[in-house]
Amino acid sequence: MITVSSAELNVWIAALIWPLTRILGLLAVAPLFGNLNVPMRIKVGLGIMLSLIIAPTVPELPALDPLSLAGLLILAQQLVIGLALGFAMRIVFAAVEFAGEVAGLTMGFGFASFFDPNTHGRSSAINQFLSLLAILLFLALNVHLMMLSTLAETFQILPISSAPFFGGGFQQLASWGGRIFSAGLQLALPVIAALLITNVALGILTRAAPQLNLFAIGFPITLGVGLIVIALSLPYIATPMANFFQEGINMMGRIAAVAGGR
Repeated sequence: MITVSSAELNVWIAALIWPLTRILGLLAVAPLFGNLNVPMRIKVGLGIMLSLIIAPTVPELPALDPLSLAGLLILAQQLVIGLALGFAMRIVFAAVEFAGEVAGLTMGFGFASFFDPNTHGRSSAINQFLSLLAILLFLALNVHLMMLSTLAETFQILPISSAPFFGGGFQQLASWGGRIFSAGLQLALPVIAALLITNVALGILTRAAPQLNLFAIGFPITLGVGLIVIALSLPYIATPMANFFQEGINMMGRIAAVAGGR
């Protein structure tokens, strides 16, 4: 007859629930997995499957009752770590969305905005186009697999323990948030530069021929120039996006290393 003591049962529960919490924290906010269109059952099922794969490789866990105060604190700690790791990759997509927003507003798409159910905010057509392009590159370059692989490595870099983690990881995450603006402007720079030249030319034309209706001819010209520049830059946009994805993967490892005191 097989008998299981309560101590052994607590060890088995902790070996599953603590890694699962970190994994679900990442899946809740990470690109693609954290999309609101992905059913909750799919996220939980994927998290459990990944936990069963990763759990045997996790370093020795603290001998604590998962339902004790110390065990619940570890649970909350793992949730925070998972959310921070997922948010590090989410910033990459925020930079792409920022680039689409800047390009759309410069082209005159400010009036053609609509509600985005994923971000619960206003979104433009160019924003949505670049976001879909980023998701396709995210899948084509297997960045989602690299992200899950980095998540598995964080259990070695930042093991599950009752010791508090260092706050330097949050400082790294906050500084990484500034990449939204620099990366977004880099992606939108061709459109901004082309439309700046176009607007200067329209201004000169208006001064030379005041009888022209600038509002009648300016909008279709700026819109057409913006769309042409986006079409011409599409073959070259994959390289900077791939570099941003790699930066996000590296930042995940750096956050875990700094939080672990390395």
